[in-house]
Amino acid sequence: MTTRLEKFYKEQVVPSLTEKFGYANPMEVPRITKITINMGVGEAATNKKILENAVADLAKITGQ
Repeated sequence: MTTRLEKFYKEQVVPSLTEKFGYANPMEVPRITKITINMGVGEAATNKKILENAVADLAKITGQ
């Protein structure tokens, strides 16, 4: 199963980069290997509800 980002990258970005930079081989196009998301929750040390809300927000953003 491919994600929306992966599908968009393969269908839109790769052809665009190939044309823009004149790549002869599709394997020359840079690939996305990992996406990292970070969130500071310093105030969660005093209030555990904040941590639960932060986890829920990240789950919504990432779809996981």
